[in-house]
Amino acid sequence: MKVERPTKTLRELALDNLREAIVSGHFKPGDRLVERDLCAQLGVSRTIVREVLRHLESEGLVSTLANRGPIVATLDLNEARQIYEIRGALEGMAARLCAEKRDAAIVAELEKSLIGIRQSYSNKDMPGVLAYTSAFYQTLFSRVDRAVAWGIVNSLTVRINHLRSMTIKTENRHVEGPAQMERIVEAIRRGDGEAAYQAAIDHVTRASAIAEQILSAQLKTA
Repeated sequence: MKVERPTKTLRELALDNLREAIVSGHFKPGDRLVERDLCAQLGVSRTIVREVLRHLESEGLVSTLANRGPIVATLDLNEARQIYEIRGALEGMAARLCAEKRDAAIVAELEKSLIGIRQSYSNKDMPGVLAYTSAFYQTLFSRVDRAVAWGIVNSLTVRINHLRSMTIKTENRHVEGPAQMERIVEAIRRGDGEAAYQAAIDHVTRASAIAEQILSAQLKTA
């Protein structure tokens, strides 16, 4: 007779759904987020919608303008560059440490995530690509006990995934991206710390260049 408590509250579900709608591009930068419309679309109260919008504003996905109210935030080019700089430094470090550890279990976990990334690309499942990519990097950090570094990266996950949601859809990224990640895995397999570090840096540098092209183009058309 015991009623099972749902794993997520209505607010958390609404937050997940609206965040996904923004990250996936359903709502585009500059789009107004009208509370009344969101209540109908999400099936929740205005109180919950307001709480969700405040949370997404703290994550950098929503901005509130004096005369327009909440809108989808426009990604800032300088901020994007800083995010990629942080990613490069920390992911390069983690890849090097993984290689130096010479642990076959690390390679197995990374390969599992890489298979998931490729399958998700084949199925045109972009949320799957994002999820398996996050799992790939979590393995890099968790397997070498770099919880603080992963915490820093994880705190930027929403913004990182917002950028990834753009870069993973660009031409040939479904081939180029996994191939670059495969080079990270191969260097770790060989125990070559310097090669693993450089492969991780190269991957982030390429993603950064793609993101910069996209954001620069958006600024020109704004």
